[in-house]
Amino acid sequence: MKFNELSLNEKLLKAIEETGYTQCTAVQEQVVRAALLGKDLYVQSQTGTGKTAAYLIPVFQRLLEDSNAKGKKALIMVPTRELAVQVEEEAKSLSQGLDFVCGSFYGGVGYQKQEKLLKKGTDVIIGTPGRVIDLHDRKLMNLSEVAVLVIDEADRMFDMGFYPDLRKLIKFLPEAKKRQTMLFSATLNTMVKNLAWEYTLDPEEITIESENITVSEIDQELFHVSSDDRMKLLLGILKNENPETVIIFCNTKKKCEIISKRLVLNGIQSEFIIGDLPQKKRLQVINDFKQGKIRCLVATDVAARGIDVSDLSMVINYELPNEAENYVHRIGRTARAGKSGKAYSFCCEQDVYNLPAVERYIEIKIPAQVATEDLFEEDKSKGVYIKLDNYDDQEEDSGREIRRQRNSGNNYRHSSYEKGRRAGNGRNAGQYAGKNRRDDKRRKPSQTGENYTKDLSNLSFEERMEVYKKKYGGKSATGKKTYTKPQNKNYTKKQNQHVNREQSGKKAETAKKPSKGILKTLFGKIFGGKK
Repeated sequence: MKFNELSLNEKLLKAIEETGYTQCTAVQEQVVRAALLGKDLYVQSQTGTGKTAAYLIPVFQRLLEDSNAKGKKALIMVPTRELAVQVEEEAKSLSQGLDFVCGSFYGGVGYQKQEKLLKKGTDVIIGTPGRVIDLHDRKLMNLSEVAVLVIDEADRMFDMGFYPDLRKLIKFLPEAKKRQTMLFSATLNTMVKNLAWEYTLDPEEITIESENITVSEIDQELFHVSSDDRMKLLLGILKNENPETVIIFCNTKKKCEIISKRLVLNGIQSEFIIGDLPQKKRLQVINDFKQGKIRCLVATDVAARGIDVSDLSMVINYELPNEAENYVHRIGRTARAGKSGKAYSFCCEQDVYNLPAVERYIEIKIPAQVATEDLFEEDKSKGVYIKLDNYDDQEEDSGREIRRQRNSGNNYRHSSYEKGRRAGNGRNAGQYAGKNRRDDKRRKPSQTGENYTKDLSNLSFEERMEVYKKKYGGKSATGKKTYTKPQNKNYTKKQNQHVNREQSGKKAETAKKPSKGILKTLFGKIFGGKK
């Protein structure tokens, strides 16, 4: 079924078509039909089946057309910050021209930006249970005006211990007969069904069988490569393979923009597509890519949804996906209609721990290839400052934004390397102007040749980890250095005692007793020289 066959608002239908959606998936057809009738639902559907659009479309339709819901809000609960951001991106994409304000609210970041968004007036609230409850308790978020409640990935909510929070949060909402409730889960276990039966009104159950996506026709190859050398390997593959069209997947919007612009600096036609891209620009990029005017398209998983390219020759995972299912959806874009296709994946020290989940999900071990020196091409964009476009949620040159990224656990050091050196605004460069002081450390050259990678193709996961430990020394999978207690012989005994007390929370056992001379001096001062 096509979306234009459903009784949707004209503006909403136009936004859906501009996003690139034309044909309904199985879950979209069943959910939208039932939701438009005002029914409460609990739905079993896997990730990647289009379920996000399945509940967003009826949410927007109700806020537009239902007289009881006009001027009210929709609340979408998700288990993780990453999913909140993904849903927000898709909500903004589907609501182009509808004059709705969509925002995500999650923990791990400050309140200032989220408070500002709430004061502006948010029509679609996407958030994690803890932060939503927190904002409600602070009287910053009014939940009494919620007309539609969506609980996404309910089974993960329970696995992460959010069941009590959900029960508490629902008490703040209007009663079940005054709102519409939709619950989505990969599995409909007892706890999920109990939640649905307790907080919905005569719900309808919808079960979508997971599609068996085969990857047998796709030539998959894996390259173990350091994060610093991924761009050189990417350039080498594009030069040697010379694909007509290729989609390069990254996990973040910022990374997509950086990689695309670095490709352009290396003389390769490239564009990026992210959730915050203006709709006019998005459509232009998609059309140019389909017509072959653009060779490379760099995209996130969310932004790539709705892009249907029948003859895609190659997919490159510049970063391994955080969700194993997304690996199949990425590479499944090639080798369609009986044609063959290639899928290359880069596995570096930062995302290597995503690999086992991917291989378990596809039930095969991805063949690891040797990244020999002839596969690496010179990167002309190395060290060049990359100016990022000023889209929503991007304050790349703001010191506050930088500190926030560090505090939230993001690997800013790596992203700043890919972005290039920052502009020298602010403090004067002084005597070190034009010189990279890190060069003085004389780091060992990156081991990207055959000597480093020749045995990785036959190694187990544990053996691969040992190779990474030897190569990267104290780096963890996230790229952060692990803490090691400093061994400084120049420390005084008193300083060493302080370190021991700080680490163990107890007094240092080796602390010396005060000498007799010190005691004598103290008694002399206190008792005026009396013995």
